[in-house]
Amino acid sequence: MKPLADLARPTNFNDFVGQEKLIGKDSFLRQAIENDTLPSMIFWGPPGTGKTTLAGIIAKQTQAEFLKLSAVSSGKKDLLAIIKKAVENTKNKQKTILFLDEIHRWNKAQQDALLPCVEKGEIILIGATTENPSFEVNSALISRTRVLVLGKLKAKDLAEILQKALRKALVKKGPQVKPEIIKMIATLSNGDARMALNTLEACLSQNKKITPELVKEVLQKSHLYYDKDGEEHYNIISALHKSMRGGDAHASVYWLVRMLEGGEDPLYIARRLIRFASEDVGLADNHALVLANNVFETCHKIGMPECNVHLAQCVIYLAKTKKSILAYEAYNQAKRDVKNLGNLPVPLQIRNAPTKLMKNLGYGKNYKYTPKGDSSRQQYLPDKLKQRKYF
Repeated sequence: MKPLADLARPTNFNDFVGQEKLIGKDSFLRQAIENDTLPSMIFWGPPGTGKTTLAGIIAKQTQAEFLKLSAVSSGKKDLLAIIKKAVENTKNKQKTILFLDEIHRWNKAQQDALLPCVEKGEIILIGATTENPSFEVNSALISRTRVLVLGKLKAKDLAEILQKALRKALVKKGPQVKPEIIKMIATLSNGDARMALNTLEACLSQNKKITPELVKEVLQKSHLYYDKDGEEHYNIISALHKSMRGGDAHASVYWLVRMLEGGEDPLYIARRLIRFASEDVGLADNHALVLANNVFETCHKIGMPECNVHLAQCVIYLAKTKKSILAYEAYNQAKRDVKNLGNLPVPLQIRNAPTKLMKNLGYGKNYKYTPKGDSSRQQYLPDKLKQRKYF
């Protein structure tokens, strides 16, 4: 049976979901297809945004022969074979579209080999890349193509894609997929349709009730864990941390000594103190981080038993000083936004624009240079977060 991603792949613009600006009825791309003036193009966008699918639809709409190469596994020899085929097609008044996936993987000489056939119109090149073509594609090739930018798919688009996939796959038996599960997968897939479809397929393959826990299990990434056998080790470092947080310097020193006399690596403790200096003390006392870092350097230089007094000094200071978790909470709140909303785009006005292409796309437009006295407000956060305050 075909993978769900293949079953769900649309074959016309009506079924294609997302990228409304790019494929709308009045868009450059649709007009070029209708007027039979399709140029060579480069699709630039994140994974799973429809680059391959869109190229296939274009080929079907223009009745062109659709030939595909992956820049990872192909080279000049493969290109020459396609050019030969394209020349034959031209004699028969047949268009040829070459879809070159990951075009940025080809070196300069390989990319240069495309130039003559693109200029002669023997092939219509559609290159696909996740990397900025300004840096990864030869300028000569960019000048002969039209760069079209694909954005990350919205969660609602992914949910629609998943629903269509389920209908196409005719999933009538086995586990039912509730709307809230579809929404969860769409949200967690970070704008990547391929990831969303693969996640749904993996959940279906478990042949059991699809729950939020199952979705998270399928999506989970591998992590490294500490040895869990030394439970007392973690109990005592927890006791030290909480004693300092609670302002009890006496208990803090006790747990410190328990660890050091038990043979604990002083650098491990010193690293935890550096963390504590920002997580629990933070902006209430910026000197705490300086002290903790200096104690770490001291432990590294002189080791045990001499560094025990330096650790004790730092532990007492951290326990007795004022506390602030402002930085800690600000980070965690921002982290929640990053996890829930994915990689939101950087506002155009604060993007760097070292190339002409990027300037033409609006990078850096209307940026206000504050060091020279332009104090007017400008937006630094993504649109979805422009009013967000983390502290």
